[in-house]
Amino acid sequence: MKLLLRKCISPKGEIKMGGDKSITHRGLIIGAIAQGKTVVHGYSRCADCMATLEIFKQLGISIKESGPTISIEGKGLDGFVEPDDVLDCKNSGTTMRLLAGVLSGQNFFSVLTGDSSLRQRPMNRIIKPLDQMGAEIRSRCGGFAPLGIKGCKLKSIDYKLPVASAQVKSAILLAGLYADEETIVEEPKLTRDHTERMFNLFGAKVEKKDKKIILKEKNKLNAQQLIIPGDISSAAYFIALACLAPDSELYLKDIGVNPTRTGILDVLKMMGADISVVNTRTVSNEPIAGLMIKYSKLRTREISGQLIPRLIDEMPILAVAATQAQGITVVKDAAELRVKETDRIRAIVVGLRNMGAKIEEKKDGFVVEGPTRLYGAQCSSFGDHRIAMALTIAGFIADGQTIIDGAECISISFPEFITLAKTVCGEANVTIQD
Repeated sequence: MKLLLRKCISPKGEIKMGGDKSITHRGLIIGAIAQGKTVVHGYSRCADCMATLEIFKQLGISIKESGPTISIEGKGLDGFVEPDDVLDCKNSGTTMRLLAGVLSGQNFFSVLTGDSSLRQRPMNRIIKPLDQMGAEIRSRCGGFAPLGIKGCKLKSIDYKLPVASAQVKSAILLAGLYADEETIVEEPKLTRDHTERMFNLFGAKVEKKDKKIILKEKNKLNAQQLIIPGDISSAAYFIALACLAPDSELYLKDIGVNPTRTGILDVLKMMGADISVVNTRTVSNEPIAGLMIKYSKLRTREISGQLIPRLIDEMPILAVAATQAQGITVVKDAAELRVKETDRIRAIVVGLRNMGAKIEEKKDGFVVEGPTRLYGAQCSSFGDHRIAMALTIAGFIADGQTIIDGAECISISFPEFITLAKTVCGEANVTIQD
């Protein structure tokens, strides 16, 4: 599928994002291992989350969908049945890594696989700690999916993460539910804490001391009513559009503003963005708020260190914003971008250069000189949903027509994106070509 785009003039209005992808994954997983009926409102129907949902059906969990709500009949920690086929995680690294933690504590054998992209993403980062907990995991080529997992009785661990990763942290904590003593994970940098928040909501005992997350032993999870906030990673594209398009004014309703995820807001504000956070409250142990964004003249800054894990998914759209900022924007300490669905450093540099941006690839990031006038071009998504959406926003601020090849990948995380883009920018500026 191709997207044909033209400049978006003065985007205005009020829009609502789909449910947060990361929180939906965790709601499905924790709802399945809790006791009783968990009801999830406003869940994400993106392809990644649907992969998690379908796998739990294979594991014997009853899940019923009704409009924006799903009901999960949780069977407790040991209520799964052995699957009679491999478990397909599709393109979802979150599904594979988090479920590896759960499946390591079962009393049966299972196999996790995925598409060609997922089978190229590093899995040793979860295999190593789970192996130390007693799991028996076999992988392809010394650390790539498919993963064969023979469930075992697990032991506790005190593990220091070599890289900041919420997925690895969560896999260890989920496995820790099956250990007989407390499990400790130490982070080198703060990462998203949705798992810890949801554990506490469902009744597990999690404490945080400095950089350590401590999961107490003998936890019982009880079913909950769970309300999913709007996804801030999805919102980031429209936040950037409103900042960059002259005479814009967008209001985004009920967005998750968990401080471990709001790096994109912090950085854009540091760059001079006019962003107001209003009506903040806590729902299902997560902070949510409305966001009002207006056109702003941005200035550059260095983005590195502790900021990076808090906006790792937003780096491609941040690169687009940097092309319109005054001065030189430097992004470093972001080598993790090279092992996502594609090499996102290389992909965004290639895409933006095609459009006339002055952007230079670095080993662990990129350097952008701005402001630069962008021109419509034909760009590849590289099969990566975040690259496709970032280049779409670039197309909305570029002169002439922009074509994004391979745009079908957008459904991996944000199936509502094209519809919302048409709402904000007008039907005439967004054309789908099969």
